[in-house]
This record gives sequence, structure tokens and C-alpha cells, in this order.
Amino acid sequence: MVEQITQGVKISVKTKYNGTSYRNNRLYYVFAYFVTIENYSNKTIELTHRFWEIFDSLNKTEFVEGEGVIGQTPVLKPNDTYSYSSGCFLESNVGAMKGFYTMKDVKTFEQFKVTIPTFQLATPILSN
Repeated sequence: MVEQITQGVKISVKTKYNGTSYRNNRLYYVFAYFVTIENYSNKTIELTHRFWEIFDSLNKTEFVEGEGVIGQTPVLKPNDTYSYSSGCFLESNVGAMKGFYTMKDVKTFEQFKVTIPTFQLATPILSN
């Protein structure tokens, strides 16, 4: 697991390899990631946007951005926790992801970025 705190918001990420899958006659390695967001600040915040940089060792780096996460824009009061899971498909058996969330203070509407630390995606064979 990797963890990082930015402006009182802790991001923790765990990963899991879920095997291979064929899409459009191409073999992909399937990874799940589990994110926990903990609000240790004294503000009530809303996660409004996400930005991901996905590195695949056999492919170019992909950038993904959009509103919220998994169709939600969660609001976290001080000491609240929010967790979700998602996944990605890589053409190789090793890669990495990193990025940031854009958060908004719901009282002042001030926006700030919270870093998602770099986490590795690798099949178990490479982990030994």
C-alpha cells in the first residue's frame, strides 16, 4: 500500500492483479486499485475532479481526467473517510499510476489539489 497526505487529506492505494483478458483480439493484464480518502483537515471538502497518469511499459502513457470518481463527487466532513475501487487494463504486465484529485472547500469554494501517490501495477511473478 502507498499513502500520502496533502493539505490534511490522506490518500491510500492498494492494488490487485486480476489476471488477463482479451479485448478486440488483444491480450490485456487487468489490475484493480482500491483508494481510501481520509479527511484530517478541519474543512468539509468535495472531490470534484480526478486526473490520472497511467504508465504501461509497452505502451505510451495515458492521461485520464474527469468529474468525480466512479460517477460520484463525494463530500467529506472532517474525519470522514471515503473508499472506492476501480481498475485498468495494461498491454504489459508492469506499469504504474499516479495523479491528483481536485478538492473544493464547500464553505469558501476554494479549490486545491490532493496528490495521488505513484503506485505500481505488476503481475505476481514480477513481485518475487
